[in-house]
This record gives sequence, structure tokens and C-alpha cells, in this order.
Amino acid sequence: MTGRERDRGAASILLLAVGLCLVAAGLAGAAVGSARVGRQQARTAADLGALAGAAEAIYGEGVACARAARFVVANGARMTSCVVTGLEIVVRVTVELEPLPGFVGKATGAARAGPIQAPP
Repeated sequence: MTGRERDRGAASILLLAVGLCLVAAGLAGAAVGSARVGRQQARTAADLGALAGAAEAIYGEGVACARAARFVVANGARMTSCVVTGLEIVVRVTVELEPLPGFVGKATGAARAGPIQAPP
């Protein structure tokens, strides 16, 4: 056998390996992008929930947290905690995401809203 006959098909295997690397890089990029979108969605839901709840904080934790929960759910998240202290509200949320088929992750976000307090 000559050297040329032994190398027959090597370029095909190399091309397949390069293609596989490109597909893996694309999947990794899609997973990172999905995680970033989920994190931003969680932050947005927490922000809007906290702002909505702060408008009702004067009526107590029950009313404020119920209003915050409506906004959080409307933005595709789940509220994990809501604490009202005086006129300040802190909302924590999670968003479930699927970066790749078969893999489920969670993105979290938190926001605080309330009156501005002047330094002493």
C-alpha cells in the first residue's frame, strides 16, 4: 500500500470533526444566551412586581404582595418571597428555563422598592 491509499478518507473524518465542534459551539452559545435571557426576565419580573407592590404597601403586606404576585406571574416568573417593612417591599422571583432540551435551570432575581430615605 502506498501512502496515498492509507490517507484515503482522512479529510472526510477531519471535516466531520470540525463540523461537530461547530455544532457544539453553537449549542453552548444558545445555552448561554438562554440563561442570560432568563436572568433578565427574572430581574424584570422582580422589578415590576416590587414597583407594583410598593404602590400598595400602605395597605399592608397581604395586599402589597398579592399585587406584586400578579405582576410577577404576568411576566412569566414565580414569586419566592415578598417582605414588606414599613413602606419598603422586597420581592424575590425565579424563572424556570430550558437552555437545552432535557436540561432545566432556574434564574433568580430580586428587587426592592419604596420611598427614598435621606441620609442622617
